Amino acid sequence: MELPEHISIDFFKDTGEITLQMSAAATKRVAGNRAYLDNILKGGETFYGINTGFGSLCNVRIGDHELEELQENLVCSHACGMGDEVPEEIVRLMLLLKVHGLSQGYSGVRPELVQRLVDFYNYKIHPVVYELGSLGASGDLAPLAHLTLPVFGKGSVRYNGEKMPAADALEKVGLKPMSLAAKEGLALLNGTQFMSAYSTWSLMRSKQLLVWADIIGAMSADAFMAKAEPFKSPIHRVRPHKGQVATAARILKLLSGSSIQQLKKEQVQDPYSFRCMPQVHGATNDVADTVANVLETEINSVTDNPIVFHDEDAIMSGGNFHGQPLALHADFLAIAMAEIANISERRTYLLVSGQRGLPPFLAPQAGLNSGFMIAQYTAAAIVSQNKQYCTPASVDSIVSSNGQEDHVSMGANAATKLRRVVQNVQRVLAIELLTAAQALELRRPEQSSPAIEKVWAEFRKVADFMPSDTILHDKMIAAERFLDADPERFV
Repeated sequence: MELPEHISIDFFKDTGEITLQMSAAATKRVAGNRAYLDNILKGGETFYGINTGFGSLCNVRIGDHELEELQENLVCSHACGMGDEVPEEIVRLMLLLKVHGLSQGYSGVRPELVQRLVDFYNYKIHPVVYELGSLGASGDLAPLAHLTLPVFGKGSVRYNGEKMPAADALEKVGLKPMSLAAKEGLALLNGTQFMSAYSTWSLMRSKQLLVWADIIGAMSADAFMAKAEPFKSPIHRVRPHKGQVATAARILKLLSGSSIQQLKKEQVQDPYSFRCMPQVHGATNDVADTVANVLETEINSVTDNPIVFHDEDAIMSGGNFHGQPLALHADFLAIAMAEIANISERRTYLLVSGQRGLPPFLAPQAGLNSGFMIAQYTAAAIVSQNKQYCTPASVDSIVSSNGQEDHVSMGANAATKLRRVVQNVQRVLAIELLTAAQALELRRPEQSSPAIEKVWAEFRKVADFMPSDTILHDKMIAAERFLDADPERFV
């Protein structure tokens, strides 16, 4: 994500550490925006959430002497999350995205409040946030409330691997709790940073897994004695979907130089799970590109409410917090990524089926050994679970806040289950990698391409050949972790 004016990001190559710093331009703009809001409030006008109640209480006017209390009450009352804790890597993304949104200078907050979130990021003080509670409209209220509590010393955080009261962590790094000024609690709670953080993580991981899917699919193709013809350019030139063309070219390149491809093949055609990899993998790549465009717009937008337009001399109340774009596209990406697991499991099934000279279940002594029989069961169970997760969250809406918030996106549910789908895809691909590596070794002395042999050799450092039955779980976890690495070094 490029942040040219609002935030400076310093990356220290020696340590891999990233720190945030507000730019001078951002600080000046945020301060000017806040000064405009303070001046407007002196005039006694009424503005939603600034000097009124919230939601269906929007018509209740709050006295000027109670505005700070109003903001802290808002945060405390909205800290209603439940369920699993949000992983720290997602919380860091939430902090980054919230800093970026506020630093654009449309939210009426003070620079020192934005700096406090920057401090949390840089000191690795990660507020404890819970996964359940957001409807994906009016912003991610409950998760962002938990993200905000530590600003004024409440709630819990994780610091140096330990969960502790926020006040204790602040003391350890020499920070003091700070009070919220008018509008600031609402600015912190309104926004799509919970949905956006989950979606960003899932998209980035999906992009990596899509490269791994092509690599592993190519290894499986050689292991199954599949033909390279379906990946040749003329086929894709006459149906030139971008993802399809790119996938075919990548797989063909991966197979280049394989001695197995030079062997005479008896089959006329291969099953779809091999022959149609460009069409299936490619379609998911195209969906990922579409989602990336939407997500890039979202994370570079102002999504709180009301928005303070000091340049236009206006404070406007609208609905930029509504997560519909994220909800729809998180559902779309989940469906598209689930297909990668679907087709991967089918290749695993064929590799263990005892066809094309391979022993049943890839067991050298099948019968005495069950080989990878139940590994395929696991892949099938995960694929089935993904299908259940792919029921769209975005088709649902539940009226809330006494009818004031009568249509919600459910984007938070879409985003959290998207992450589960993506994690499951990695597991299914890991199982295919295990079976493909085993099958390839059973083809010796035949060799695959230099690129695929390099992947095979690296993988064998963490999961060795299985001559007889062993506890497969350990190898499966090793394969899953192997796919955490950047696949670009192999292509």
